[in-house]
Amino acid sequence: MKKVVALLVTLVLSACMAEEAPKVLNLSGKTMGTTYNITAVGVPDDVSETALAADVETVLADVNSKMSNWDKKSEVTLFNVSSETGPVKASQDFVTVMAAANDVHRLSDGKFDVTLGPLIELWGFGPRKPEDPVPSDDDISSALNFVGQTEVLNLDSEASTISKSAAEVGINLSAIAKGFGIDAVAAKLKALGIENYMVEIGGDLVAAGNNEKGEAWKIGIEKPEPGEKTVELVVAIEDRGLATSGDYRNFIEHDGVRYSHIIDPTTGRPITHQSTSVSVVAENAMMADAWATAMLVLGNKKGLEVAEANNIAVYFISHGGKDASAPYVTETSSAFQALMNEK
Repeated sequence: MKKVVALLVTLVLSACMAEEAPKVLNLSGKTMGTTYNITAVGVPDDVSETALAADVETVLADVNSKMSNWDKKSEVTLFNVSSETGPVKASQDFVTVMAAANDVHRLSDGKFDVTLGPLIELWGFGPRKPEDPVPSDDDISSALNFVGQTEVLNLDSEASTISKSAAEVGINLSAIAKGFGIDAVAAKLKALGIENYMVEIGGDLVAAGNNEKGEAWKIGIEKPEPGEKTVELVVAIEDRGLATSGDYRNFIEHDGVRYSHIIDPTTGRPITHQSTSVSVVAENAMMADAWATAMLVLGNKKGLEVAEANNIAVYFISHGGKDASAPYVTETSSAFQALMNEK
């Protein structure tokens, strides 16, 4: 009997040793004008925290060197300042992002647009000072001459070239490059043998596998309340990207009127509908990032139509009336509801 008990004890101890907690690494830092946070679960023993941190920084630096509008030597900046209107060679990453941007632009009826720069500056979300007057109709009309990415830009994916119709045309990738950077970091983690992770930059993220508890990653969607951070909804994310876009923290006021920083590229003016926050779950962070912006421009009514037509998982939070104090209402697409029903 003692031998049997001893054997059972040995087996139990062996099982406990075999079920050692997975190696977890947490990294954080700054990039793209915001912060990043990474949780990697089940990290191979030969991957150290120092080495992983260096790899992540290298990936992010590479993305910034191509897509940052703040880096004076980046690929996108050099394209913007150039007066050349003929085809110029583009990196494969740049082509990938622009091709995705064109897809979202087309499917959103032009509501997603990476050539918004002239309008962003005109409305005071660039060099213009907040006290400057609201742009005139003529100013908006002039700016719109250089907006409309499929009209003022020509991307040749096969030749890896891009050209613009006029020297004044520029590209701003702030609504899609962050997502691409998240996916690039995720790809590096996979290459290192890490299958369970969450990569977040500025609130947008991609998650794969399970967290350290062996469960799907639980992500909170914030209530659109300025100055507050409370959770509206918790979503389980597994092998998908999640991005949220809102107009409740970034805006300008003039003569008592609030103007959103989200600009409709087809009208040249800030959005005026009641949708104030949109969250999108997509196959990767890049598409979630782009579609979150597109959906916020579209608004809940048109946005849900586009979402249903293209099987996009979207969650809208909107004011229940024109009064800013009206209670919020939420709406989901069929794809988002299906996602919630999975768990």
